[in-house]
Amino acid sequence: MHPFFKKPDIFNNIIMKLSQFRFYLPAELIANHPPKNRDESRLMILDRKTQSIEHKIFKDILNYFNEGDVFVINNTKVFPARLYGEKEKTGAKIEVFLLRELNQETRLWDVMVDPARKIRIGNKLFFGEDNSLVAEVIDNTTSRGRTLRFLFDGPYEEFKNTIQKLGKTPLPKLHNRPIEPEDEERYQTIYAKHEGAIAAPTAGFHFSRELMKRLELIGIDFSEITLHAGMGNFRNIEVEDLLKHKMGSEELIIEEDQSEIVNNAKQNKKNICAIGTTSMKALESSVSITGKLKPFKGWTNKFIFPPYTFSVANSMITNFHLPQSSVMMLVAAFAGFDFLMKAYKEAIDKKYNFFTYGDAMLII
Repeated sequence: MHPFFKKPDIFNNIIMKLSQFRFYLPAELIANHPPKNRDESRLMILDRKTQSIEHKIFKDILNYFNEGDVFVINNTKVFPARLYGEKEKTGAKIEVFLLRELNQETRLWDVMVDPARKIRIGNKLFFGEDNSLVAEVIDNTTSRGRTLRFLFDGPYEEFKNTIQKLGKTPLPKLHNRPIEPEDEERYQTIYAKHEGAIAAPTAGFHFSRELMKRLELIGIDFSEITLHAGMGNFRNIEVEDLLKHKMGSEELIIEEDQSEIVNNAKQNKKNICAIGTTSMKALESSVSITGKLKPFKGWTNKFIFPPYTFSVANSMITNFHLPQSSVMMLVAAFAGFDFLMKAYKEAIDKKYNFFTYGDAMLII
């Protein structure tokens, strides 16, 4: 039986399995470059009530929302997390992916290193043509890879500027191409503010400044949350039983005034649209038993997959995701597994673009 037609095992709330999210995605449908204009990507509309599918372009979302509706956007900003350097003495080429700053004062970072087998505690790594940045490996036992201490004596701002200068945009390796100048701008939303993500909230890529202004003119409100997306969005899930999968922790900030925007709209029975899986995860990470969004400052490792009952948003915008990915599972929980698999089959038949720079889906 074709995997698109494999029936989900969610009757009587039986938890779904990893293998049920497997499908064949032709490699040519993974978009390796952004479209010319942000708001002119293709848009598939999924209506959960009628189980119908429409095909539009992204700027047509204007026709599906009204005054007082709220878009929840993730204003995280991607930082240039990929560094290329050399190992001391041998000169071996090393790639370091910055995951998380552990201690600002001591310049301590959790990182992933490739190739990892060549790196040992005590090794020094050199970055930049003039070796302007040096790091020492101080731990290689963390679950995320390695811990590095950057040996930098100058002020913290000077250190961060050096990282900005030497670092490259952390475009997923699946794209298998060199980083290009356009990636610096396009692997970022236009409303990015707070630096800290190593994976972009790609559903937000489709919003242009012109479209944002037009949404404001029809009376759409925006609630800004900050969820610094991490590598857990790309890591393969390696357990068939999804209950056993552990998501990496991501920093989440929801300010009180932003939660009030959502709660007021909900009280007035307005539409609340989560822009991307990160925004949806943020909403579901800090909700009261009465369905109100609460302010939050901390970390979330929430993993959403079917069956799941959502408490805040009643619509969402998202990209087309890779098979067996955690983000695809969240969308399946919101759209309904059967409906999403039907939509993905149609997307492939109609050659929609998937992944980072791909097309979009609006689920209402």
